[in-house]
Amino acid sequence: MSKTVTTRYDVAEHLRTPEEMAAYLDACFEEADGNSAFIAKALGDIARAKGMSQVARDAGLSRESLYKALSGDRSPDFDTILKVVNALGLKLHTEMRNGGGLPHIAPEV
Repeated sequence: MSKTVTTRYDVAEHLRTPEEMAAYLDACFEEADGNSAFIAKALGDIARAKGMSQVARDAGLSRESLYKALSGDRSPDFDTILKVVNALGLKLHTEMRNGGGLPHIAPEV
């Protein structure tokens, strides 16, 4: 019987285009359920796909602090997230959840 050899899957190896990176981040936001460390890890995957050194320079961060911030072990501050998103050439946007909405407030008469 022959042994099956497996290798660890690394999503960063499969994120080749800006569209794939944006779609991956969108999917991670759907799955994160409010877990900011999960989003940080997803941004780290995208940063590795683009090249951590370049992303760190573009974000104005050291390579080491970028690795720590996007490791998924902790939740980086929002300022760091915005710097990284900008350095990746991505942007954040919002939309209403299905069935969600703001309460209607009648104007005062």
